[in-house]
Amino acid sequence: MTHRSHAQEHEGVSPNERLEFLGDAVLGMIVTDELIRRFARSSEGELTRVKSQIVSRQALARKARHLRLGDCLLLSDAEDRSGGRDRNSILSDAMEALIGAVYLDGGLEASRRFIIRHIMRDPVKLLDSKYHHNYKSWLLEAVQGKGNSGPRYRVIEERGPDHQKEFIVDVHVNGKLMGQGRGLSKKQAEQEAARAAVQNLGLDASGSESG
Repeated sequence: MTHRSHAQEHEGVSPNERLEFLGDAVLGMIVTDELIRRFARSSEGELTRVKSQIVSRQALARKARHLRLGDCLLLSDAEDRSGGRDRNSILSDAMEALIGAVYLDGGLEASRRFIIRHIMRDPVKLLDSKYHHNYKSWLLEAVQGKGNSGPRYRVIEERGPDHQKEFIVDVHVNGKLMGQGRGLSKKQAEQEAARAAVQNLGLDASGSESG
């Protein structure tokens, strides 16, 4: 797998950049297709955020390390000495180049099998970790998904001594009070207020209107 630093030092050698370009497109299309198929009730906003996690530089670099792609890289001596074999940007590019090569060699279905096996191991966990405990994200995406401005949170009261203060927060959607929450921090109180608003608006766990 040829990094551009190696190609620049060896005349006639081409780097992987064209394969990276192809692999990036194939990866994005297949991940999007799989998410649409698997999570029919999830909103576009949720799917976009989960996709961004799956195809992020950090995530692809982790998968590349698991496959030991760093050992397969052709780098310049300087890039190698500076730690290029373990650099996220280089490893993620290598993963995209590998996907591009799989596509050219085996076509779309071979690429799909590779991506599902090595990159999309468990997107359900991403949905869980990113949304199922983050009511502010649910509420924001549900409200903005209808073309409205984001929810507005307001601390209406602070109780207790400084070392054990309790915050009470209201959340308004389109100027209407939709929820109230309490917590030992503003962040916690806002989450509780958002949870109340999610319930009052009749939103299910995917952020879409239920029933």
